Amino acid sequence: MAPRIGVVVYPGTNCEHDVVRAVEQLGASAGLVWHTTPSLAGYDAVVLPGGFAHGDYLRPGALARFAPVTAAVAEFAAAGGPVVGICNGFQVLTEAGLLPGALQKNRGLRFICETVEIEVSSAGSVLTAGMAPGTRLRIPINHFEGNYTCDGQTLAELRGQDRIVVRYVDEVNGSIDRIAGICNSGGNVVGLMPHPERASDPLLGSEDGNALLGAFLDAASRASGGSSLAGAPGR
Repeated sequence: MAPRIGVVVYPGTNCEHDVVRAVEQLGASAGLVWHTTPSLAGYDAVVLPGGFAHGDYLRPGALARFAPVTAAVAEFAAAGGPVVGICNGFQVLTEAGLLPGALQKNRGLRFICETVEIEVSSAGSVLTAGMAPGTRLRIPINHFEGNYTCDGQTLAELRGQDRIVVRYVDEVNGSIDRIAGICNSGGNVVGLMPHPERASDPLLGSEDGNALLGAFLDAASRASGGSSLAGAPGR
């Protein structure tokens, strides 16, 4: 049975349909989950997609952190469920305390929209399981507040526990240690600024995002008790 992916929608989210299309073409099924939803029962994995949750008032993710669905995501994650936050979704995960650190304005105060090269730094997450560290991927970014920051102790923990999932090959936005994505201590919650769903079709200029999404769907498939999607179309 195909894993079922819940795609969270806050007021201002705008990448939900991109994510749905990307995971469905890899063989999963997906459903949109409105921000007032108090439970994620029936889903095998959850994606918090990009956008501008609640208009990014106060700061990105600050209001979304209090939505009923965010509490459901925390409960789902605590039970070991696979969760990935992309761009604004990464910001929400940090605001909710599901990932450490914060995303601040890009160095130079510039909005960045371009395809960049990232490198897999750890295979210990649901987004990179089975991928060789050092693997390079071309993935688009699209953000103004994607500059990852944390204190020295947190950075030491991320490095020591192999929780830096992907790094920018070149300095892009000022992120400490060129961090593009991290995971929690269990490896089941991942946040990243690049958009793998926007690199899921040759018409988009790159299919490299399918490597990340495929690993995530395999984790969802294992959570559902199903078989791997490694042979799904588009992989």
